[in-house]
Amino acid sequence: MFMIGKIRRMHWRDGMSVREIVRRTGLSRNTVRTWLRASAQQEPRYRRKGQPGKLTPFHAVLVQALKADALRPAQSLNM
Repeated sequence: MFMIGKIRRMHWRDGMSVREIVRRTGLSRNTVRTWLRASAQQEPRYRRKGQPGKLTPFHAVLVQALKADALRPAQSLNM
């Protein structure tokens, strides 16, 4: 992610404090500290697991209905 590189440059090259980086980026102070302490080759990974949504059981039916609707002719404006 490009944001990690940006934060590291701000801290190591430009000499900015963590608080100044937080002000400029809008990130959490804990996030900035974690990214500065992490090794250079390690990218952050989100731990969120994919959970089925409310419409997952109806996915096939919805796709079929959308395909059928796409084939319908457009409604004419002539009255």
